[in-house]
Amino acid sequence: MGLWGLFKQDAQPAAKFVEGRVGYAVGDVHGRVDLLTKMLDLLEARAEADKRGGGEPIVVFLGDYVDRGPRSADVLNLLLEQRPHGFERHYLKGNHEQSMLSFLEDPLANRGWVMHGGAETLRAYGVQPPQTVGGDDLAWLLAADQLRLKLPDAHRAFLEGLERMAVLGDYAFVHAGIDSARTIEEQLDQDLLWARGRFLADKKRYSHRIVHGHTPVDQPYADQRRVAVDTGAYASGTLSAARFEGEDVSFISVSSRG
Repeated sequence: MGLWGLFKQDAQPAAKFVEGRVGYAVGDVHGRVDLLTKMLDLLEARAEADKRGGGEPIVVFLGDYVDRGPRSADVLNLLLEQRPHGFERHYLKGNHEQSMLSFLEDPLANRGWVMHGGAETLRAYGVQPPQTVGGDDLAWLLAADQLRLKLPDAHRAFLEGLERMAVLGDYAFVHAGIDSARTIEEQLDQDLLWARGRFLADKKRYSHRIVHGHTPVDQPYADQRRVAVDTGAYASGTLSAARFEGEDVSFISVSSRG
């Protein structure tokens, strides 16, 4: 079910979304296909009402589709169905997608992925995770080989084709954050995928209002610098999104608790 709450802008100049369009940003899914299904149903129910003269509504998924939750493979299958229907869709890369791809390329150098949520993704594809303590190199190489065999080509292509960021109106949509000392065109993957403490503590106004996931919050949050929509779906049972129209920002959430 949708829970709507309008965020009240303060007196300073507000960022504006694309003229004549409505937009959404969906937070980190992390293998919760049940919550993603509810969110897609909710967005599709609003697609016609959110259509404007400028075109269809726009949705940006902020990354971290895999890991931690139990059904990463099903999440990718659902996204590959080109849902939500009736939307212009953008899919960003999260640090967990990058870590998964790095493990596929060099499992011995990227064992950390398995210990930080990747074990659940391996199981979702029918691969037994290697022992993180005392396991030999051969077991890690075998797990990577099995994942390569069981990972559908469409899933690999989806992961490799994810966008780094999306700039829409006065908003920059990223997975984790940015380095305010760099222009939007000069941002490094390290910050786009992994930024946390320094980005969150930074008080400087930036050229764009940053919309991000990556760092879980109890409730979606917005100020003039940034909009945070990761409500820790895999653990909290709540998946959230932000809605943008003109200068307005509001939030919707779906929950496993009904």
